[in-house]
Amino acid sequence: MAKKKALDVYLQQLEDIRKAGTWREERVITTPQMSRIDTTQNQDVLNLCANNYLGLSNDSRVIKAARDAYDTWGFGLSSVRFICGTQLIHKRLEQRLAAFLQMDDVILYSSCFDANGGLFETLLGENDAVISDELNHASIIDGIRLCKARRLRYKNSDMAQLEQHLRDTQDCRIRLIATDGVFSMDGYLARLKDICDLAERYDALVMVDDSHATGFMGQAGRGTHEACGVMGRVDIITSTFGKALGGASGGFTAARQPIVDLLRQRSRPYLFSNSLAPTICAATLKALDLLESSTELRDRVHENAGYFRSKMGELGFELLPGEHPIVPVMLYDAHVAQEMATRMLAHGVYVIAFSYPVVPQGKARIRTQISAAHSHEDLDRAVGAFKAVKQEMKL
Repeated sequence: MAKKKALDVYLQQLEDIRKAGTWREERVITTPQMSRIDTTQNQDVLNLCANNYLGLSNDSRVIKAARDAYDTWGFGLSSVRFICGTQLIHKRLEQRLAAFLQMDDVILYSSCFDANGGLFETLLGENDAVISDELNHASIIDGIRLCKARRLRYKNSDMAQLEQHLRDTQDCRIRLIATDGVFSMDGYLARLKDICDLAERYDALVMVDDSHATGFMGQAGRGTHEACGVMGRVDIITSTFGKALGGASGGFTAARQPIVDLLRQRSRPYLFSNSLAPTICAATLKALDLLESSTELRDRVHENAGYFRSKMGELGFELLPGEHPIVPVMLYDAHVAQEMATRMLAHGVYVIAFSYPVVPQGKARIRTQISAAHSHEDLDRAVGAFKAVKQEMKL
């Protein structure tokens, strides 16, 4: 078979990625997801880079709920929701989430990526505008690309520029401000109070992707709209079950009633993707039971994050400030970040380096993520590994 020219282009791109120090290798885990894992390269590795904020990915109660659901609801639906893919457990989860988040209604998706992908195209047309933060997650960016609305971006958390965009789009039928609730590479919270103030002043909708907040940010773990004191003022929340709420898959949009009703009629990922597996619904319902019965896990993850920040600061590491269990260790150089991550695994700590294009050029880092499943002993072990590698690399 003749070699096609396109393959040479791709091979050169791959070589350029390697030379830039941004090549990414999968690390294969041979155990369930938990605070200490085995990999094909090392055993008893401390996991410091999972979205398992509440430690529920391997929780026996969540697993039992999922296992029991196989007997009650079967393995899958083999259909989309509006044809023959809606079970009572889907409706129960939607109602339960709406009550937990204190929103009008919820619509389930196979992922938060799908929730974002089906949002903007449904709600916005060519006479509308969407104004988004420059650091928003890729799923928001991709969702916006699908719609015909006018697109504007503002510098991260720059309220003056956001206001200017709102002034410049007053001739539009609908304006929608889209932001991450937590910017996942930095751990920063969006300035939701200021955003809501501007939205009310200029009659705009507010949409928040709360994937890195649902379940553990705010006093009851409802998310950034609770943490920032703007409950009732955010119009649309998208989020995931694939992080704090058990870590499997699945996502949702919680919003005002007319918005959810319209999404059920027009949102393409809802209409054309298979229904969420009933086992995930059951496991998520159990996760919500645990959240509503106690704030113990939520309290623990935040206490652990504060402890880790303090110990790393004592060693002179540069950390991005914040209150979130995402704790980025800034290294700036992509090659340095990659080498540190590799050496950390040899010391029994699993971390991942992030560099361009996931973060801005010259802002490479190791993004650590703290869990309620970690003990202080675990965190001391991680800090010790960072100290040893820093000395090895003469940083």
